[in-house]
Amino acid sequence: MESFFCSEISHREEAKPAAETRLSYSAGGQNFGQVSAESLRRTNELEEMRQRLEARKLLVDKTSIACKVTEQDVKEKEENLSAEVRSLLVGGTTLSVAKSKLQESNCQLEGESGYAHLKIVTNKLRKRQQFMVSLVSFIYPLKIEAGPSQDQELESFPGGSRLVGTKPMSQGSVRILGLPFSMAPFTKMSFFTDKKEVQKSATALGYVAHAVFLLAPYLGVPIRYPLRLGGSKTYIRDYAPYIEPSSSDISPISTLSQNTKFVEFPLFLDGQDTTRAAYAVFLLNKNIEQLLNFVGENSLGPRQVLANLKELIRIIQSPNYIDS
Repeated sequence: MESFFCSEISHREEAKPAAETRLSYSAGGQNFGQVSAESLRRTNELEEMRQRLEARKLLVDKTSIACKVTEQDVKEKEENLSAEVRSLLVGGTTLSVAKSKLQESNCQLEGESGYAHLKIVTNKLRKRQQFMVSLVSFIYPLKIEAGPSQDQELESFPGGSRLVGTKPMSQGSVRILGLPFSMAPFTKMSFFTDKKEVQKSATALGYVAHAVFLLAPYLGVPIRYPLRLGGSKTYIRDYAPYIEPSSSDISPISTLSQNTKFVEFPLFLDGQDTTRAAYAVFLLNKNIEQLLNFVGENSLGPRQVLANLKELIRIIQSPNYIDS
């Protein structure tokens, strides 16, 4: 009996580990499932964190590139600003120097040798010019020959302004040393043209050319078309490289230097081409117009040679010329 109980107990002792083993396997399976779920969850979280980290890295890279571009832009702007600052400093220095010179100039102008002295010297110079022009006017007097009705049209106010509605002077109304000048022979020469009238016109042009030749240096104006004086056989020069006249149309002197060429045109007819002579009168009138422009007056017309010369002398001899 006792042996039976002993064998039963031993049998139960042997069966107990087997049951415990089955229970432990069952518990281990549950734990493994829980561990797998937790591991999967954490793996997902890690993947999300990795993706967020990659996105952050991309953002950081973009920001870094943008920062480098901005830094480069800022550096270029700093260099440009530095150059502008240096330029501004140089400009400020130049402006300061110019201001100092301006102040010195103002002090000089306000002194005894300044503007007042310049005004006195200018007045003396213009009085001297008036005197020299009066001598030229005495040598070559210009007089208007017209009737009483025409005198009212041709005269000017002392100030130089013409009457409203007046007519310009005709060439025949003004004479130089008693000689008239007419453009008619210079525009059309015919068999019936008066030779004496042609000679008088050439002589009058010679007088005008000599008067202009004297007036130009007195006024300090280099005339545009130089003159070669010869009385009634005077020539005027036109420096025009584009003109290529034939050898028969130009005078023996055709070059001033190797690089400067000019053509001479006669201020007379005497068998010359009327076109060349008319062009010479035009050039002479342009010289007078140049002197008129110098004293602040306009020409009376392209063919008003004597009238323009008389107007030039009248303006210079007027009292307003000294104070202008």
